Amino acid sequence: METVRGAKITIIFDGKKCIHSRQCVTGAPHTFLANVEGPWIRPDDTPVEALVAVAHRCPSGAIRYERHDGGPQESAPPVNLATLRENGPIALHGALSLNGEAIGFRATLCRCGASNNKPFCDGSHNQAGFTATGEPATRKADALTARDGPIQIAPQKDGPLLVEGNLEIVSGTGRIVERCTKTWLCRCGHSANKPFCDGAHKRVGFQAD
Repeated sequence: METVRGAKITIIFDGKKCIHSRQCVTGAPHTFLANVEGPWIRPDDTPVEALVAVAHRCPSGAIRYERHDGGPQESAPPVNLATLRENGPIALHGALSLNGEAIGFRATLCRCGASNNKPFCDGSHNQAGFTATGEPATRKADALTARDGPIQIAPQKDGPLLVEGNLEIVSGTGRIVERCTKTWLCRCGHSANKPFCDGAHKRVGFQAD
């Protein structure tokens, strides 16, 4: 974990959660310096609002911030989303809790089964050759009575992710796949009905706390 304080904002970087989406080095290249030796985060070299926007685009929550200029801190979004990344993880955006502990508003969760940082993605899907469409067919799209609120994530031992709360599961292009308040998401990588669990974890002997 790296914490770098600037005059108006502090940037917190959690390398264990980073999936290298490159939102930081492309969105604020004067603050997030790519391929340099030594310190690489310079909070004072980009306007605060621009840094906040870049942090909000970081799907994994690897980049967070604390403002000292009186501006608003990050808050929960008006609509909870689970976005399916092609051949990659599920990106959750909401007021997230993992096993009852708050973990912020953004996280990317492993769905290939190979991450060494479960339930979070660590990029292992690239080496594992994982394939999973980011555009599955729409299943159930009935309107929810509420679209925000807390999201509870509970990894099941040797099984799927149980996710509870108002949630819109969307494709990589933003199309609705399903609206739900409770779902089981595959994290073994072998479901024939991705992103949803179909019990394949039992057949393949998947193991995870």
